[in-house]
Amino acid sequence: MPAKTPEERRAIGRIAIAARHHPNEPERQLEDRRTLRAAQAERYIRAIVDGAPPLTDDQRRRLAALLAPAPAAPTAGE
Repeated sequence: MPAKTPEERRAIGRIAIAARHHPNEPERQLEDRRTLRAAQAERYIRAIVDGAPPLTDDQRRRLAALLAPAPAAPTAGE
């Protein structure tokens, strides 16, 4: 697996500090965990794209749809 990016290393450090100094407040780690997962996903996706043949327009649209926000589910009163 490729080396971690500087962004990943910073997020890991911030998560560790928050966990050590505020073990009963996991919400302090939430944004850093989100940042870490996004950086890991970006590195993984980049490796796949760089090693694959060029995508068609349809393939790009389907993959982009996976990253688009899901529509809100109707609530019980709707």
